[in-house]
Amino acid sequence: MMKHLLKLLDCSSQEIINLLNLADQLKYELKHDIPHRHLEGKTLGMIFQKSSTRTRVSFEVGMYQLGGMPLFLSSADMQIGRGEPVQDTARVLSRYLNGIMIRTFAQQEVEDLAKYGSIPIINGLTDFAHPCQVLADLMTIREIKGHLDGLKMAFIGDGNNMMNSLIVGGLKTNMEVSVACPEDYDPDSTILDFAKTFSGFSMHRDPLEAVKDADVVITDVWASMGQESEAEKRKAAFKGYQISAELMQNAKSDASVLHCLPAHRGEEITEEIFEAHSDEIFEEAENRLHAQKAVLVTLMKD
Repeated sequence: MMKHLLKLLDCSSQEIINLLNLADQLKYELKHDIPHRHLEGKTLGMIFQKSSTRTRVSFEVGMYQLGGMPLFLSSADMQIGRGEPVQDTARVLSRYLNGIMIRTFAQQEVEDLAKYGSIPIINGLTDFAHPCQVLADLMTIREIKGHLDGLKMAFIGDGNNMMNSLIVGGLKTNMEVSVACPEDYDPDSTILDFAKTFSGFSMHRDPLEAVKDADVVITDVWASMGQESEAEKRKAAFKGYQISAELMQNAKSDASVLHCLPAHRGEEITEEIFEAHSDEIFEEAENRLHAQKAVLVTLMKD
């Protein structure tokens, strides 16, 4: 039974599928004006040490639609931002709230909240993992293609939290996963150790090889939040790792393109490809709401 969502490595394949199935159901109910106030009277604290558009709005709206109340907690206004140990924050907030979503830098901070608190903890993003986004990605792929089993997913770009989580989420849902990144920008070693146990995983330096016969191609910005000082260095390192019309010719003719946003058009993806796949990309963005509602209900419903 799931108690937290800290990283997809912690989830079984069936738990991921259960979340996707529930997300589909909640999306259907919302579109057909069927009330689903499963979290009536519940409170979710949302700690932001990294700013956000999609994470904040989707969690706030999701809690409202589920009948609960979200509380925005900026680290600048909390004692955790002034040196209070995370274990003390966890124990105090556990006495006020029914759940915590945190968007921060260090994965260890999320793990410590779960260790010392007594309520569900949801990872809204760390430098290591982005499980909520990848659940939305898997939901979107399944909507478009009708299934996940046996599809080839290719991720082109940085070995960041998105690549880490897509590798795990894809392999655990029986997808073939192919990634391409420059040297020195590989995914985390723990992710590679996990991935090497699956025959359907491959890592490349050449993006053309990675996207060969792919059903879905995914990318992310080259310099994530907190890496702004490396932007020019990364532009040079990632030259040739752009999702372009030329690159997409190696993928299947009906391949989808996804991007977690925000996108830097002209860098990791061309304007042409972004606009050609904008319906898929913005459906992916919407699905953050539905996937996260599934997580909230799974973890917080009595």
